[in-house]
Amino acid sequence: MTNPSTLYRGGRLYCPADPRATALLVRDGRIAWLGTDGDAPAADRSVDLDGALVTPAFVDAHVHATSTGLALSGLDLSGAASGDEVCASVAGFAADLPADAVVLGHGWDESGWPDRRVPDAMELDRAAGGRRVYLSQASIHSALCSSALLAAVPEVAGAPGYDVSGWLRRDAHHLVREVALGSVSTDQRAAAQQVMLRRAASLGIAAVHECGGPDISSEADFTAVLARSGVDGPEVYGYWGELMGAARARELGAVGAGGDLFADGALGARTAHLSVPYADGEPDGCGHGYLTAEQVRDHLLDCAAQGMQGGFHAIGDAAIGTVLTGFAGAAGVLGLERLRAARHRVEHAEIIDKPLIAGFVEHGIVASMQPAFDRLWGGERRMYATRLGVRRSLASNPMGAMHAVGVTLAFGSDSPVTPLDPWGSVRAAMAHFNPVHRMTARAAFAAHTRGGWRALPDGVRRPGVAGRDRAVAEGVLAPGAAATFAVWSTPAGVDGGLPVLLSASPELRGPEDPTPLPRCRRTVLRGSVIYEEGTP
Repeated sequence: MTNPSTLYRGGRLYCPADPRATALLVRDGRIAWLGTDGDAPAADRSVDLDGALVTPAFVDAHVHATSTGLALSGLDLSGAASGDEVCASVAGFAADLPADAVVLGHGWDESGWPDRRVPDAMELDRAAGGRRVYLSQASIHSALCSSALLAAVPEVAGAPGYDVSGWLRRDAHHLVREVALGSVSTDQRAAAQQVMLRRAASLGIAAVHECGGPDISSEADFTAVLARSGVDGPEVYGYWGELMGAARARELGAVGAGGDLFADGALGARTAHLSVPYADGEPDGCGHGYLTAEQVRDHLLDCAAQGMQGGFHAIGDAAIGTVLTGFAGAAGVLGLERLRAARHRVEHAEIIDKPLIAGFVEHGIVASMQPAFDRLWGGERRMYATRLGVRRSLASNPMGAMHAVGVTLAFGSDSPVTPLDPWGSVRAAMAHFNPVHRMTARAAFAAHTRGGWRALPDGVRRPGVAGRDRAVAEGVLAPGAAATFAVWSTPAGVDGGLPVLLSASPELRGPEDPTPLPRCRRTVLRGSVIYEEGTP
């Protein structure tokens, strides 16, 4: 017996193959028909779109669900403008917590503060009334820690990245993060994951790629997020970032052995691996590479042996160069065509030039990128310029150049590094600080919708749908495609089938363009409504 069919009518559909379409019929999780209202077939029930725009739903290709949920429901420091404001926020948040609680906060970014002075461990002790404090920087690759937390991890003092001030990076940061996040109860984690997934659904996101691993989360956290796939909203596809861990990734239910498998760190923490030193760091400070080319090669060979997609986190050009050398080594063993067929991924790829881009093309690498990085930190006066200098800042995140030569792009947020904000990300790609790297609305939207599906390995099984391969088209509105779409109010209007995201006034266009973004009315995943405006 088939499920009831639903006719959505009276709208505007983003369907380049049939730009006149105003209605679509959903049956058994797929689009059974698409056309004009006057030609619509009969259905068991009907939904009046009232002129709203219907587009394919978004895919966020890089998230951290639990951390995002904790940031949404906990101490958000993204608005702090100084170290004193951080301490004041900690004091207010901690006042209602038990004496033995751990204060968890996220999002501070000293690069935009007038004096860039961060509070030290003793200041955090006083602000939190002696409680343990862990405050992750916006990049999630460093954190401020109180003396009480440092005392709970005695081995941290000898680890790379330790600093007596309490601002920790590298291995030292991993040690304290494990202890701090270990304080979160199972119920708290479940609640945080639910908060994140519901927020994603409310923004028209129908699928997310969860990036976990032994250095970023835990096996229990990772499998708990995967178990929520399609329960609280979007589908969840997991990537497990453990070196030589393809078999373990498969056992955990991951679709790939990659994601946050760190080839380097982050620009905000000065740990991204660069070929030229940081402009604001030690004279010889180029960050840190965590993998060798041989390790990259061997991981890709392990992925091939297990039939798994692989991938790496690589931000700096030196790290990307190491990864590409490893790809060349793997191609020498497997053959280039077999390596390309696996469509391995690189996450972030922020500092990348033409020769490195050519390596992505040669090896068929998917670039999982975050346009909001440029919006928040690009240009001539923000964090990238401080860390790298203006020239390298304006050359960063060259999404338009990569798209132009055929690199498959999959856009995401890296939430909670940047907020879940798909239309904001599309606009950021259109309004890159460097005009050379800008994308059209259609190309950027495709990278945040169809690109997220294309970034998944072939034959991946849909969570919760036993034995059914991902055989029909994803990320498009077309007969036979999955009925996965979002319904939007578009206060600035529609142009070329997509919402207007940039001002008509040239002087207002840019990363901070004031044009109002679309508002999601409904999100549909394979025919099922996972979000409806006004419904709790």
